Amino acid sequence: MENNQVNRRRFLQIIGAGSAAVFAMNPAGSLADSGSAANASPGNDVETMLSRQSSSPDIGSFYPTIKELSEYNSYPYSFLNDKFQTLEEFKSAGREKVLELYGYRPGPVAPDAEVVEQIEFDDYSREKVIFSTSEYFRVPAYVHIPKGLTGRAPAIVDLHSHGGMFLYGKEKVIDMQPNDQRMIDYHIVNYEGRPTTTELVRRGYVVISIDAFMFGERRVMMDEDLSYGWDRSAYSEEDINYLNGRCRAKANTMVKSLIYTGMTWPGIVSWDDMRSVDYLITRPEVDPDRIGCIGVSFGGWRSLFLAGLDERISAACVSGFMSTVKPMLRNHIDTHSWVHFVPGLHRYLDIPDVVSMMAPKPLMVQQCRRDGLFPLEGMKESVEKIASVYQKEGVADQFEERFYDINHILNVEMQDEAFDWFDHHLK
Repeated sequence: MENNQVNRRRFLQIIGAGSAAVFAMNPAGSLADSGSAANASPGNDVETMLSRQSSSPDIGSFYPTIKELSEYNSYPYSFLNDKFQTLEEFKSAGREKVLELYGYRPGPVAPDAEVVEQIEFDDYSREKVIFSTSEYFRVPAYVHIPKGLTGRAPAIVDLHSHGGMFLYGKEKVIDMQPNDQRMIDYHIVNYEGRPTTTELVRRGYVVISIDAFMFGERRVMMDEDLSYGWDRSAYSEEDINYLNGRCRAKANTMVKSLIYTGMTWPGIVSWDDMRSVDYLITRPEVDPDRIGCIGVSFGGWRSLFLAGLDERISAACVSGFMSTVKPMLRNHIDTHSWVHFVPGLHRYLDIPDVVSMMAPKPLMVQQCRRDGLFPLEGMKESVEKIASVYQKEGVADQFEERFYDINHILNVEMQDEAFDWFDHHLK
């Protein structure tokens, strides 16, 4: 729609703004989960990146000790070590270890999906669906279906980003027609004005996007704030900023609460993403052998874990979230949310090792060279490591990595290249 087209002046206004409201929907996508804007960092410009490199370490005087401790980790579950003789041994052991560390593996349930809304557009339809991912959660999702299908179609799990914006989830990747101003701005900053789900369905994909746990309709609401109601369309700008700050502040509480249950926030998020595939393959429009996933920032994190853990993903694109972890220890910890940290994981696997469990299937990693969320050294090391896994298995041509000389974003150029790549592998 016209009001969703990128307006360069508006784009620059949003990027350059220093208000708390913009911190709340920061394009860095991975703010430390605290209620204070002082702890938020734009993380997406060269000046920020350079100042971070020259500033004190995130952990201050303890950094030399932390760095020394990290050297004990040789990632024994990596396929590049000698622990596993075959790729299948590596994938089986690695997946089991990740699921063990998640601490969250509820029993299987049927999706038992309910369509609660259906809207017809010129070239696709959109269904709002609620389905079960476990006995504990009914998860809201939007499913987009192209019109004119003559058979089963390829499908994409489109994984929304973080951006410090808890009040919205799945809407971050969708042109809702109409959109509220907050999401119009979010789309401009994070997707250059073109939310990915809507573009993918127009290319002929069935697309699902769910609310990750703690986002959108699954956000936390404090008892004393229930008077605001759950209808976000009724919120003023002041209401949104206040309630979003409440959610951000309670992310720490959720992490600590789940630790006391023996579970983890990333475990719930990742489990729900895998169960989205369970639901997708029940759809008569979907070809279960042609399912892909994509996401940027927190969505990229979700994509790399979904691709690594779920054998049903046939092609994956990870955007704006890939690095080895050791180079991140100095100045790239506070820029990330608790949802990105799996306790104990890095005794066994580095981040690129996780997504390497996607091999030998097609994998694309898109990196933004000016991304202040990750050290350039770690970004380069990560794709070298993934490439080595694919080369070791004799499928080097199935992995593709691309660097863009831009800030942290999934812009139209990146989208077009990723979508063309999906077309090649899934159509």
